Amino acid sequence: MRKAVVVLTGVILVFLVIVLLQPNTFSVERSTTINAPAETPFTYINDFHNWKLWSPWEEKDPEVNITHSGAERGVGAVYEWSGNEEVGSGKQTITESVAPHLIKIDIFFKVPFEAQNEVTFGLTEDPDAGVSTVTWKIEGEKNFLAKAFGLFFDMDAAVGPDFEKGLANLKRVAESGPPQPSF
Repeated sequence: MRKAVVVLTGVILVFLVIVLLQPNTFSVERSTTINAPAETPFTYINDFHNWKLWSPWEEKDPEVNITHSGAERGVGAVYEWSGNEEVGSGKQTITESVAPHLIKIDIFFKVPFEAQNEVTFGLTEDPDAGVSTVTWKIEGEKNFLAKAFGLFFDMDAAVGPDFEKGLANLKRVAESGPPQPSF
């Protein structure tokens, strides 16, 4: 019995050390090239009303409940959602908007777990080639529980394909031209 307790204690200690040695932050990033000036995809991203045209999560739950508040677009625009278990619920707010190169969003997930992260959309343009590159990135802090969870759950593998799908959708709509007002 004593030997079993010592072994179990050792296993727990090794697990705790492994968890504590995990990185304190995470980052997931994907990019795509769009055959349009940067202003076009920027307009689709900077106005949450346009997200229904390209967001990968609205495809996962067509019945998602969305509320827009704050500014119409840009800094202060707010997008709250509540959907099925695949999309969960939360709130995102545009905190920085520098046309047509940068959009930063503070995102707070309520369900399936609480987390606060920063999303960045960086846009660069090659005017001679008539193309722009959009980079979508999410970063955040990992507490002890998130570090432990990360041993069994790969954030890049979970979120990366959604970013790829969203960027493919954004490419499709942006290459068809600027969005039309939807409100």
